[in-house]
Amino acid sequence: MTTITAPENRTARAITDGLEPKNVILVVCLVLGAAQNDALVGLAWAVHAIVFAAVIPVAYIKYGIRAGRWRDRHVGQRERRLHLIPVIMASVGIAITTMLLLDAPAQMTVLVVAMLATLGAILPVTAFWKISVHTSVSAGAIAILTVGISPWWALAFPLVVLIGWSRVALRDHTLGQVVAGAGLGALVASAVFAWLT
Repeated sequence: MTTITAPENRTARAITDGLEPKNVILVVCLVLGAAQNDALVGLAWAVHAIVFAAVIPVAYIKYGIRAGRWRDRHVGQRERRLHLIPVIMASVGIAITTMLLLDAPAQMTVLVVAMLATLGAILPVTAFWKISVHTSVSAGAIAILTVGISPWWALAFPLVVLIGWSRVALRDHTLGQVVAGAGLGALVASAVFAWLT
């Protein structure tokens, strides 16, 4: 007997792929970097953060796909994320160490510390539940821009809802997982950023 499956929601796929964590990290780093007193220095450190928080993790994920460790770039298998997240944390930790040693602007360093703290909060939850990294990263990024640059950035929070909808529509997460991801990301990232800046 043949099983008939519904066609994938193309809009949800476009949102999930277009607003995936690496792209959100790219934007938050560049926006916060450009907002520094010396924008060129801020942008240089933004590129540094992007390399360690987005480029290296994406390269590792692509290597994992080719090696057969996971099936897709969003690493949909919860158990596989338990291996991936510590690797990303190590990469982000190297970025922080370099930033501290070379006296990067405080906001840029704290941005990356907030990323590490968020990953540290996601990891134990992932051991038993597939919390949404998409909504966690996007909510955390908007919270940091709201605290670090302007309260007007809070108007971007509907994007988190849109991302959450796409994850549920694609059946990659439940409603609870996307809501929990958004709450955790916003809370941890904003608390760390506000406390350390």
